[in-house]
Parts: sequence; C-alpha cells; structure tokens
Amino acid sequence: MAAESVQLAGLVEEFVAGQVDSRAADVAAGVKAGHFSALELVEALGLSLTSSQSQTRGRGVQLLSEVLQECYSGLSEREVEVLIAFYENRLKDHYAITPHVLRGLKALAKSTVLPPGSAVSILKSLFQDVNVQSLMLAERSCVYNMLISLMESREEELKGLGPDFVFGFVQAVDGERDPRNLLLAFQIARNIIHRGYDLSQFTEELFEVTSCYFPIDFTPPANDPHGITQEELILALRSVLAGTPRFAEFLLPLIIEKLDSDAQNAKVDSLQTLAACAPTYGHKELAEFLPGLWSSIRREVFQTASERVESAGLAALGALTFCLSRSVLTSDSEDALQVFLDLVLKDCQHHLYEPDLKLVWPSAKLLQAACGASYRSSLVVTAAVLPALLDQYSSRTQCAQRRTLLEVLHGFIQPTPSSRPAEGEESVLLPFQTSLCSTVFSALAETSAGLQITATKVLTTLGQQPGLLAESEVEKAVDHLTRLVLEEEDAQVSLAVVECAGSLSRLHPAAFVSRMVPRLKEEIFSEHVDESTPSRGQSKGAVRQRCVTALAAVSTQPSLVRESAPVLLQVLSSVHAGGSSFSMEEVTSVCHSLQRIAEQARGVEEIGTFFHDAVIPRLLALTLQAALQGQKSSDHSSALAQEAVLSALVPVISTACAALQTDLASQMAAQVVSLFLDGDVSFLPENAYPSQIQLLKSESESWTRSQLVCLLMACVCSLPRSVDVPELDRLLGQLEELSCTCVHTFSYTSAAKCFAGLVNKSSAGQALDAVVEKTLERIRATLDCESSAQRIQAFTLLVWVAKALLLRYHPLSAVSTDKIFSLLSDPQLGSRAADSFSVLMSDSPDVLNRSCHADVRIMYRQRFFAENSAKLVQGFNSAEKESKSVYLKALSHIVNNLPRQVQLSELPALLPLLLEALSCPDQAVQLSTLSCLQPVLLDPPPALTTQLEALFSRLLALTSSPAMKVRITALRCVHALSRLPEHMVLPFRARVLRALAAPLDDKKRLVRKEAVSARGEWFLLGSPGGK
Repeated sequence: MAAESVQLAGLVEEFVAGQVDSRAADVAAGVKAGHFSALELVEALGLSLTSSQSQTRGRGVQLLSEVLQECYSGLSEREVEVLIAFYENRLKDHYAITPHVLRGLKALAKSTVLPPGSAVSILKSLFQDVNVQSLMLAERSCVYNMLISLMESREEELKGLGPDFVFGFVQAVDGERDPRNLLLAFQIARNIIHRGYDLSQFTEELFEVTSCYFPIDFTPPANDPHGITQEELILALRSVLAGTPRFAEFLLPLIIEKLDSDAQNAKVDSLQTLAACAPTYGHKELAEFLPGLWSSIRREVFQTASERVESAGLAALGALTFCLSRSVLTSDSEDALQVFLDLVLKDCQHHLYEPDLKLVWPSAKLLQAACGASYRSSLVVTAAVLPALLDQYSSRTQCAQRRTLLEVLHGFIQPTPSSRPAEGEESVLLPFQTSLCSTVFSALAETSAGLQITATKVLTTLGQQPGLLAESEVEKAVDHLTRLVLEEEDAQVSLAVVECAGSLSRLHPAAFVSRMVPRLKEEIFSEHVDESTPSRGQSKGAVRQRCVTALAAVSTQPSLVRESAPVLLQVLSSVHAGGSSFSMEEVTSVCHSLQRIAEQARGVEEIGTFFHDAVIPRLLALTLQAALQGQKSSDHSSALAQEAVLSALVPVISTACAALQTDLASQMAAQVVSLFLDGDVSFLPENAYPSQIQLLKSESESWTRSQLVCLLMACVCSLPRSVDVPELDRLLGQLEELSCTCVHTFSYTSAAKCFAGLVNKSSAGQALDAVVEKTLERIRATLDCESSAQRIQAFTLLVWVAKALLLRYHPLSAVSTDKIFSLLSDPQLGSRAADSFSVLMSDSPDVLNRSCHADVRIMYRQRFFAENSAKLVQGFNSAEKESKSVYLKALSHIVNNLPRQVQLSELPALLPLLLEALSCPDQAVQLSTLSCLQPVLLDPPPALTTQLEALFSRLLALTSSPAMKVRITALRCVHALSRLPEHMVLPFRARVLRALAAPLDDKKRLVRKEAVSARGEWFLLGSPGGK
C-alpha cells in the first residue's frame, strides 16, 4: 500500500511540477485497476491544490479532471459528493483554473450515482460563479454538454429550480456565436420547451436569446471538418421557435418583419418557420396576426419570381388554414376559419375571372392551397369558387381562356390527403357533379388540342374520386375517349387520352369492355376509310396504331385483358393468313402493345395465367406456322417469319414468363423444351402440324425454323432461377451445335444467347464446369483454325458465354475473356472482338439481365476493368500502328460503360489513350470516346485540365466530322469545357469561336442547335456580366 502511495505521489509530482502530461493516463489506469482511489488522488494533490501559485493549482485540478473523465463510471456516491463539493469551491478560484474545473464537473455530471440535490447544487454554483460567455469555445461547449447530461439524468431535480433554471440558461447562452455551440444551445432550449420546464416570467427572455439568430445566415467554411450545415442550424432553431404557443406573440410579428427582407433565404426560412409553427399554435394565438400574415403571404406569392418563395408561401398558407380548421365552433364566437377564408377569397377570387391577366395563377394557387388544407376549408372554398368558374367557362368563347379556366378548375378538384372526406362524409364536389361532367365533356368535344388535354386531366381526377362519375357519365366519358382515339391526330392529345383511359379503366373496366374495346376492334379490322368522317386525311395505319396503343393502355384488369389481348392476337393471325393491309410497323406495334400488357400484369396472377394458357401458346403456334409456311414457299413467306417481328415478340414472351408463378413457370419450361427438342406441339392451339418437326436443325434451308430459337430463349431464359429446365444437357448440346454450325446470323446469335442464358442460371458445380470447358474447347479449336468457315459463329458463342460467366463471377470467366483479348490482333475478327466489349459491359435487353432473373453480381464491370485494363494498355503499346485502333475501340467501350466515379478515378492513367482514340479514324471509336468524356468534362479531374491543348485540338477537329452524331457529341464536349475556371479556358476563346462558326451553317438542324448553344456560352466567357 505504501509503495502504491509513493508511486501515486511520484506520478502527481511529474505531472504538476515536471509538466509530463502523459502521467494523467498512468494515474487513470491506476484508479481503474484499483491501485488507488479518486479521494486518495485528491490527498496526493493536497499541496498542489493549496499552492499559492495559480498555475500549480491549475495543474493539480487539471490532473484530477483528466482522471475523472476516464474513471467517472467507477466512482462511489460518497466520492462523487466530495468531489462535487471540491469543484464547486474551485469555481470561485482564479479564472485560469475554471476550464479544468468545468471538465471535471462535466465528467461527474455523467455519473449514475450522482447524489440527490447535487445537480441543483452544480447548476447554482455554475450560474452564480461563472460568466459562460467569457470562456473559450471548448469551455462553453463543456457547460452546454453538462446541462444536457443533467437534463437527461436529473430532470425532476432541475425542474425544481423553477424559472431560475431558465434564467440561468438564458444568461449562459446570451451572445453565443459559434455554430457548434449553437446546436447544443438550441438542443437545451428545445428540451426546456418540450419537457415542460417552468418558463414563467422568462418566456420572452428565452425567445429573445434564441430568436436573435433568426433567420439563420451561416455559410460553412471550405473543408469544414465539423460538417455543420446551414440546414442543421435552421432546423434546430425552428424546433425551438415552433415548440410552444407562448412564443406566438413574439414570433409572428418577427416573421412579418422578416418577410419584408430583400434576402430570398430569409423569406423562405420565415415562411417555412411559420408553416412549422402553425400546428403547434392555436387559432387564438394566431387570430391577432392573421391579417398581417395573410398580407405578407399574398404579397410574396403575387410578386415573387422565385419558385422556392412561392412554394414556401403556399405551404405556410395551407398550414395556417389547417390550424384554423381545428378550431372548435361555439355559439358565442365567430368561426376563425370562415373569417380567414373570407379574407383570402376577397383578395383572390375576383382575379380568377380574368383569365387573360397574370394574377389569375397566383390567386388560383393561393385559393387551392387554402382549399386543400382541410375538409372544412375545401367546403368553404369550393362552394365560393366552383360555381363562378363553371359559369365563366360557359360564358367564354376563346379556347385559350377556356383552357386557363379549366386548368384552374382542375387544381380545385384535386384532392389532398388533408382534404379527403372522412368515412361517412360526402365529397365536396358532389353538388357540382353534373356541371363538372358537362364542362369536361364539352371541352373534350372542342377542336383545341390544349383544351382537350386539360379536359382529360380533369376527367382522370374526377374518375379517381368515388361517386363523382355515375355509370351513365362513365359510359359517356368512354365514348368521348374512344372518339378521340379514332379521330385525333395530335400526338400530345393522343398520349393524354391514352393515359386518361388507362387510369379510368382500373376503376370502371366494364364500361371499357362493352364500349371501347369493340369499337377499337372494329376500326382495327376495317379496311374501308370513310372520307366523310373527321378522320379523313389520316392514314389508316396511324389510326390503327392509336387503337392498338389504346387497347394496351386500358388492359389493366383481367376482364379487359381477356378482351383486348385476343384482338391483338387476331391481328397477328390476320397478318399470318395474308390478305390484310397491316404494315410491318403496325405488326411490331401490336407486339409492343402485348409487351405493355404483360408489364402491367406483373403481380396479377389471373393475367399471368391467361398469358400462360392462351397468349404464349398462340404466339408460338403462329410463328411456327409462319416458319413452316416459309420453308415450303419462300415467295409467300409470312410477315411473322420476319426477323423484326420475331425480335418484337421476344420481350412479350420474356416479360410474361418472368412474372409466372413457380408451378406455371415449370409447366411452361417443360412444354417449350419439349416443343424445340422433340417437336411436341400438343399444347399449341390448331394442332395441325407435320410430324417430326425439328426446330434446332442448322441446315441452310431450315433457317425459318431455326430462327425460332429466339422464342425458346425468351421462354426459358426469363424464368426464375428456382425453376429447373428439363433435359438441360441435351438442350445445351443442341444449342451449342446450332450456334456453331448454322449459317443464318439471327439464328446462331439467338442460339448463343439462349445457351449463355441457361449457363448463367445453372447451378454451380462440376457438371456446369464440364459443359463450359467442353464448349470453350470447341470454340478455341474453331477460332484457331483460320480457314474455318465457322469462326464468326464460334466467336459469337464465345462472347455470350463470356458475358454469362462474367456476370456470375464464374472461375472460367477469365479463360473466355482472355481468348477475346487474344483475338484483338486477329486480322479477321479484331474489330468484332473490340465491339464485343460493348456486349460484355452493357446491359442486354433480351437476355442476361436482372428482369430475366439472371445471376448478375454487383460491380462486375468494375471488377472486369480492374482485372483487364492493364492488358489493353499493354496490347495497345505493343500493337502494330495499323491495329492500334482496335485496342482504342475496346478501351472506349469498356470505359464508356463504367460508373462515373470509376471513370473519374481511372482517368489520369487512361487519358493519353482516350486522347489518342479521338484521333482514331474509326467513327465508332470517336463516338464512344466522346460519350465517355462528355459527363466527365462537367466536373473534370485535375489530370484532364493539364491536357487542355490536346483536348481542344481534337474536339474542334471533330466538330466537322462526317458523322452527325460525332459532330453533336463533340460540340457538347466543347460546350462543357466552357464551364471550367475562366483563367484556364480563356486563352482558347478566340480559337473556339472561330472553329464553331462552321457548325452554325451545318446542314443538320440538331448540329446547328448544339453549335448555337456552345458558341453562345463561349461568347459570354470573360465578358462583363457574362460567366
């Protein structure tokens, strides 16, 4: 024991007299280990603490405080009591000692064994003996943290101080300027307000000491290590000001005053604070200030050119209205909401009847904000506004005025979460139901495109609210929409009509089944064009395409899908049978519509079953019949045997199969595999096919059948990974054979994709490895034989297998990609090998993507780049001059598909090669490289700014490229460079302006547009009032 005392005395002496700060950690370790206690430390410090030298006393207190910061949790209640008494006494000591005393008290305030009454004692001593604002930043922070700790652990004791605690806090925080400490001070003030501390006569003082910072005007310094933002301070202060209605009499006049400021941020902050306060303040607190608040809000919305101020003003008005809506009506008091809304209506309503004047929209927005605040307010506003608006619409004759009035009307009928009627309440629009529908139908019958578009929006909004459209009105609406689909040529009107029809069909499918679908079907199959109809002058194809698009849009419910999908299938049957006038564009449009129906059906089991049972078998039957017909007679081949149509059918089938339930997906896999392997057509409709159908034959005369492998790919490669594909080994073998020996490009490419899709989803193990190794060996043998006629087929299979393995991080992925790298120097396949990197790095739309449930690992692109970029650079450096462009093309494809952050980090190393790629004569390389550079130039890394001379030389040369896309992208890059710091690009200004003069006269409008935009920015560069 004596030895430990001697050791402690030695440590104390070294710290106090020897100025060895590290001894504090040694003492703390001894206290934690139980070698000596905190009180023994105080005894050992005796002479230091009673020294006549303030510096010596300060070192003693510093040592004790640093030890307590480490060991406060292990102190007993008796030790805490003694130490608190000691520190309270030290607060009266020399000012140089105060910081150390505060750190010690802060540590003791965290103790869980703080004796009763100690918290009050600490604060009384603190408030009485310490002038907080005379302390340094760290010590003030210490005081605030101490208050926070005591408020968390000893709340009831502190509340016992009554208003003295609030007064002490006000004195402590008055004059604080550091943002870090302000966040702490606002937290304390918020706790005082929200936890029910007694403000008493110091309410105004607490408000004044916090509101002096309102509105917050703080810009953090560059590279601020503390990360405090203006938004943090604003929200912290706002939670204080909005915390109690007792602040209303002080805050609301202050907000009105700040709204007169010229600073936009001050206006926005004031309005947002008002919106935050309204839910807390009651109508009684607001009543006195409502006229002034309304006047300020109205002025800001009427006069501002800032969307931020306008939206903040509208939100504040909505919050005030919502607050007043909660007021309880009594017989002897006036309705505060009605009084306020009368004020709003008086100032705004008359502007609505002047649709040609600019105040109509600010007035409408203000009234709509008040209307949408609550159900009560919507009753008042709609009753005052809607009848007059409807009358105005009827009395006006100009389409522009009518459209304005209808758009204003649309804003009033859109429900908000706050204004929706509760259960048992009627819609506020119910009294105006007939007039609204009549107005909408009248607008739909107009010839003005803008009026029709607005009317569809109003109709959509009405249809989405229960009870506003009676059955007869729904039918009339469907008739109007059908007429517009058939007659209206304007693309924007057609789009609006289709969107409206899609929305209404979800709620009223029966009307669309009985009225729209039959009429559209009739028009689709009508071959005669009636010249007397309003649709005269339109091509039959355009009308059909609108009908087909509309059928897809309204197919939102199973009952509609069962009616619309057969119509589209009938179109394909008609095309296959021949004799119809459907163009190839119309046929592909039908396929796209079927795909849209399948996309809308995701998650709807009934529609998925319908596709499984009826749509997919019908599509397979039609294409199979077309293939067999094409094989018999090449002169009369069906349109369904065309590559464009088959490519359009692939996403239809893949989208539908990807959404199938597991049991249906398994059944579909078995049926389709049996069809392609064994010719089993038993599940197809119209079962009249020849026996021994072989769809995976590779003979040259059977290409119409072999190309159907794309539909096999669409089925089996889009199924969930949990579905087992039957006879997988046999299927993979035949696909490999077809992809390596078929001479028909579409067939062998689709077979390679199908093979890759199955490999990607196959379970890992020796069986998969054996299949992949066998296939790669066959590919390698074919590619190594330069005289082989099947090298392109083998290469195509190699690329897709490489992608399948790359996506799932398969160990054999490196083998396949290394083979592709080796082919970059091949005279025959080098260019194809370079282009294949675009396939490897980009998303494939029809196979090997996440929507098809492919096994796609995260960041596979980054991993591929990290593992292989060095090979490209090395290959470029060692390649012959005439083959260097191949490596540049490969590099540009890879970099162009990397995430932007990776591009920025890798650009310094790759920049010389990318600049070289801009000089490459291959236009594909130029375009790919420019597409890669364009987003990087918006925020260029330092490495790029050191190469500006070379960059400008190459970009300006490309603005006269023969390829339009290259010229456009080069001009965009030049435009982006104008955003660099002025001192860096100003030397190039004259040169750029001369070079951009030529593209201004380019024969292509899109090029001229980019040239004007870029040259305008460069003209402003360096000019007074310019950039």
